[in-house]
Amino acid sequence: KDVGAIRNLAWSPDGRYIAFSGMSGGISDLYLYDLGEGKVRQLTDDRYAVLQPTWSPDGSTVAFTTDRGEDGTEFGNLKYGKYRPGLIDVESGNVETIRPFSRGQQHNPQFSPDGRSLYFISDHDGFKDVYRYSRADGSVYRITKLQTGVSGITATSPAMSVAQQSGRMLFSVFSNSGYSIVSLSKEETKGERVKRPDSLGSYTAATLPPVQSADGGVVSDYLGDPNTGLPDQGAPEVSKASDRLYLDRIAPPSVGTSVGGRFGTQVAGGVGFYFSDILGDQNLSVSVRANGTVKDIGGGVFYANRDNRYNYGVGVSHIPSAFGRVRFIQSGSRLLPVQVVLTGQVSYPLSQTNRFELSAGGTRYGFGITVRNGYTGQELDPSSLDANFPDPFYLSRVGFAYVGDFSRSGLTSPLQGGRYRFQVTPQFGSRNFVSVLADYRRYFFREPVTFAMRGLHQGNYGASTNGFSDVFGDVFIRESLGDSYQLGFVRGYSFRSFDRNTCEFQQRCVLEDLYGTRVALGSAEFRVPLLGPEALGLSTFKYVPTDLVLFADAGVAWTSESFGSSLRDFALRTSIPGERSSNLSESVKARPVTSAGLSARVNLLGAVVFEAFYARTFQRQQPWDFGILLRPGW
Repeated sequence: KDVGAIRNLAWSPDGRYIAFSGMSGGISDLYLYDLGEGKVRQLTDDRYAVLQPTWSPDGSTVAFTTDRGEDGTEFGNLKYGKYRPGLIDVESGNVETIRPFSRGQQHNPQFSPDGRSLYFISDHDGFKDVYRYSRADGSVYRITKLQTGVSGITATSPAMSVAQQSGRMLFSVFSNSGYSIVSLSKEETKGERVKRPDSLGSYTAATLPPVQSADGGVVSDYLGDPNTGLPDQGAPEVSKASDRLYLDRIAPPSVGTSVGGRFGTQVAGGVGFYFSDILGDQNLSVSVRANGTVKDIGGGVFYANRDNRYNYGVGVSHIPSAFGRVRFIQSGSRLLPVQVVLTGQVSYPLSQTNRFELSAGGTRYGFGITVRNGYTGQELDPSSLDANFPDPFYLSRVGFAYVGDFSRSGLTSPLQGGRYRFQVTPQFGSRNFVSVLADYRRYFFREPVTFAMRGLHQGNYGASTNGFSDVFGDVFIRESLGDSYQLGFVRGYSFRSFDRNTCEFQQRCVLEDLYGTRVALGSAEFRVPLLGPEALGLSTFKYVPTDLVLFADAGVAWTSESFGSSLRDFALRTSIPGERSSNLSESVKARPVTSAGLSARVNLLGAVVFEAFYARTFQRQQPWDFGILLRPGW
């Protein structure tokens, strides 16, 4: 669990162990994983490099690439040695290094089937070729002599492999602007003996005379004295990095105003400021937003500290948001809930992909009323209306969540992997209930398409509903399937797409099936990258990446304090939204709503991702619905 990165896995001959190069704290070491006992054993514990481990046929020795040994890396002088093969005895942990050539690098060791020879790649003469080292007498044999050389993707990438039973060798060669795989039989891997490897002439490619000046040269003198200019190691000066916060970036501000008209002077827009220290351990975000009149201006401040593994943050916000309109004769009133939120959060990452979260906070919901004359738009005194408006609401909460994300993002939505969040949040105060969230998503990528599926449940448990007749009170425990910017949205059933006057004369309007204290949703998508960069799009047009999506959504909303034998047992009491009260409230059975259709997700110059969908609805009198969502795909 302490190894942050793993690479170059090698199975032992008996299949019990896996040797690998592991990275912990920025330092690579050699590890063994015991498949039988499920334990990890660390074979090396130093700062030297460990790459490309491979097993001897008898399983007693592991060969690897390293920079330790004679004329190796000197950390005190910052002098880095060349790579060479290393051999470690698995039982004792003793390490032996092999330096067949004094010049160049030797890497990618591979044992012969009998274990008496060790193959490796070396560039000691300026070209990378395959050699064989005899463990018995230390002699070296040259196997290849290529003009371009044996090469992997990078200078130290593995480029050779030897079959442990047949002895057949495969290696990659870069030629003609591409890579080719070359195969040699066991007999062809014996090679030609190199008699005096350290007395060979220099074949350094593209070196202009003189190779070295007669008097050594300034560069050679500096390289020969690596201590010059280095600070005294006995008295290092250590100072703490500044924890002062600096402005990192500003979110693109947007501002719009209007003067006059029915609704008077209005301001809309927002801006955000992001601050952090030099190391990015402390972060502060400040946002201001407005939507409507001056009283609609809100904002928030959030501070996060990631100095250690326990990440924590605190924040406060003031959020006005218009709830709706209530109609009266010759006048109309708007209810403006004003949220004052205080929140704190602590998270503990278990790995790079999952974490635990603990949060606590409190919210005060205050209500402001704006009343205007329906004909002139003049603002009126709310006290002149004979209406009961809600008292402030107070809610406190403590939440616990387990979160994971191992997905790979595309240009409009995730491509591969998965995400999940499981959260329980007890809330108490003016209402007492427990909120539950379970959200699980998987993405299966088969180039070039992605199949995505999601399961979601949101619910508020333990709260009485009063038949949802209290429009303002029950909004805090109400979940829905018709809000296009909530998690549980079924495409084709947006509240804005319904004609409420038509619903008023129906015995059962499907709008009633979109509300409850709990919702469940299932979605599936087949995503085809129509436009995009060459690596992702069927057609190359990187400026406006576009995905075509075939989708199917199904959701159900219900209200019940206990589960019955089937969904038919759930009783739902609701009312037409947007009205103060309704005579249509009645006990009804929870019914699922479903849709399927086609959508296009477009990444507009990297600034915004929007989705335009055309959905076939199966529970509405209006069978087709078109909508636009300003958000990336789930």
